[in-house]
Amino acid sequence: MNLDSELASALTSLPDLHIRDLRGARARMADLASNSPPPPDDVIVSEHSVPGDEDNAVPVRVFRPRGTSTPLPAVLLLHGGGFVMGSADALTAQAASLCGELPALVAAVDYRLAPEHPYPAALRDCRAALDWLVSAPEALGVDPGRVAVHGMSAGGGLAAGLTLWARDGGEAPVCFQVLDAPELDDRLETHSVRTFERTPLWNRDDAVLSWRHYLRGLHEEVPVYAAPARAAELSGLPPAYVSVYENDPLRDEGLAYASALLRAGISVELHLFPGTFHRSAVIADAGVSRRQAAETLGALRRALHPG
Repeated sequence: MNLDSELASALTSLPDLHIRDLRGARARMADLASNSPPPPDDVIVSEHSVPGDEDNAVPVRVFRPRGTSTPLPAVLLLHGGGFVMGSADALTAQAASLCGELPALVAAVDYRLAPEHPYPAALRDCRAALDWLVSAPEALGVDPGRVAVHGMSAGGGLAAGLTLWARDGGEAPVCFQVLDAPELDDRLETHSVRTFERTPLWNRDDAVLSWRHYLRGLHEEVPVYAAPARAAELSGLPPAYVSVYENDPLRDEGLAYASALLRAGISVELHLFPGTFHRSAVIADAGVSRRQAAETLGALRRALHPG
């Protein structure tokens, strides 16, 4: 691996989040989330229970800048975790930062996890949250014409699948998509996924297990909403910001999806961050992590506050 020196020096302090021990990885990820600082006083946090499918209630945590009265753009924020771990708790710091710095209303979705709840449970939860976000703009103070989806890793895959669904359904418009190291391709045939077998935080074995859990019980052809890399028709989608990490099994599927979007006539901003690995942004004080956060913020700001 070609590792950034600051990231390399922090490797020994990283938790083991490999999902061969799923129960342990979930516990360690929850511990990380519990150490997140509380939102600042200028951010109002509210908890909501959104009606989902089959009487399922979807927890959604909303972050709103204090003292705003005009309709705000909104970001639907989807956590990572390989479809099998993580929660909205892990998004507190990121959501509060985006809320205040964009500014925007940020809604973090606590979607159901596999293998207990395989596809399409997580996507249906995200769909319910998006529908809710744009169905009552006056109540939430949201501008329904300025709604972005933003996901990291499995959350990036869900964001891409959700954006495809929004295009095809025509009922919940999405104006922008942020796909951060997105998990998009269940076929696991890219050079990067075959090469990076021992990378920190996420490797080929994790990718194999992740898709096995997420697609458990699915006996038909894998739908494009589950694995957006399979989509043959990408025209009509909103502009995208795609970020990939140099030493990441998911790198090449992100690059391929960005290229496919471009071929379909979709405007794409693509960044490959050198020396990084999957989830390396958790080392927030590294220079490359700060640069990535600033560039993602800038892309969202340009999309949600045009002109």
